[in-house]
Amino acid sequence: MKIERQTKILELIKEHPIETQQELAEKLTEEGFLATQATVSRDIKELRLVKSLGDNGKYHYVASGSSDAKINDRIAAVFYESVIEIDHSGHMVVIKTFPGAANAASVAIDSLNWDDIVGCLAGDDTIFVAIRNPENVEGLLKRFKKLMR
Repeated sequence: MKIERQTKILELIKEHPIETQQELAEKLTEEGFLATQATVSRDIKELRLVKSLGDNGKYHYVASGSSDAKINDRIAAVFYESVIEIDHSGHMVVIKTFPGAANAASVAIDSLNWDDIVGCLAGDDTIFVAIRNPENVEGLLKRFKKLMR
């Protein structure tokens, strides 16, 4: 499925300095995805990936930055299509998703790079989001709910 493949692409470019579309297609194939260079090219465009100069002097794919004002459309779509319910308790936000969708939604949350979030832990249909300050939870919940629209 497209969302799972694009989620895997985001994971792969975080973990590996991928320099070419062909290299990305090969990594996806190793992970069990059917991916041609043309498919990867479309995914790169939709995910708005860019190339960045690495420490080794070579360019590799990275996710373009996002902010509250300019949330990546794909991140919002993954979140919107996956999340059922959001609740909180203390330093923890609990996000319920459709079965099997928590990992994709968690990667989407991590991609937001929000300062209020310490990290995410995903199961099959639940994500625990650790937040820095429980006093900021209401603002964070509003931001999450904006993604659900």
